[in-house]
Amino acid sequence: MSEVLAAIELGGTKTVVALGDARGAILEEHRFPTTTPEETLDVALDWWRERASFQRLGIASFGPIRLDRRREDFGTFLTTPKRAWQQFSLVRYFQDRLPGVSIALDTDVQAALLAEMDRGAARGMSDALYLTVGTGIGAGLCCGGALVHGTLHPEMGHLLVRRHPEDDFAGVCPYHGDCWEGLASGPAIAQRWGKPAQLLPTDHAAWDMQAWYLAQGLYAACAMLSPQCLILGGGVSQAEGLHAKVATMLDACSAGYFEDLGARLVAPALGQQAGIIGALLLAAND
Repeated sequence: MSEVLAAIELGGTKTVVALGDARGAILEEHRFPTTTPEETLDVALDWWRERASFQRLGIASFGPIRLDRRREDFGTFLTTPKRAWQQFSLVRYFQDRLPGVSIALDTDVQAALLAEMDRGAARGMSDALYLTVGTGIGAGLCCGGALVHGTLHPEMGHLLVRRHPEDDFAGVCPYHGDCWEGLASGPAIAQRWGKPAQLLPTDHAAWDMQAWYLAQGLYAACAMLSPQCLILGGGVSQAEGLHAKVATMLDACSAGYFEDLGARLVAPALGQQAGIIGALLLAAND
């Protein structure tokens, strides 16, 4: 029997825990709300312990979180809007309760990208971007076959973008106001138009404006990193016709300078399973 690995995808509103194998195959999973750190992680621990013993754990987490293993605060949450989680050490929590278990950590979007490159929309590629648009805007980046990390991890949601000529909305980002996330996340759409994205009709002016903003950030990524594939996911991205609008706007941004940017834009192939599959792959590759 192959080794059983544990995985957790820690999101801003929900958490997924699973047991699986080194190929990323899920044997069993459980989903529940994300609340306080101890309450959420205690549920995860109890669920695993009731089912199996394991020696490797993969964590795919919301951020910002310290990923540099050389830092004393490795695995600690930084300036997250979820105040109960600020300065909470995710890695230390599991190290104290799971002695001898190896822990692999990355962001939830990076893990989703890893899964999509292993068996999804970017399979066989070495350079790809995964953008998720929902409560916030997050990005996972892979260049030359390696997930990108710097002093932190990709935080493309806080790029500064050009304003739409007809947009005077102040933005919702508590740090920057009208950064990319401040203008194009789910909460931004809801506040600007007075309704959440899922209640806006497909012919609403919101979607042309949304395509304007999403294309700009993706265009910046193409100019800097030249990815072979642009995966656009998250709840907002599921709006009917939005992918096509963004692809058209991407080509308009390029003005013929880059080749076929719009054709590189695809939907996730693994849907809601990408993050937890990626967490298993993190554990397997650690």
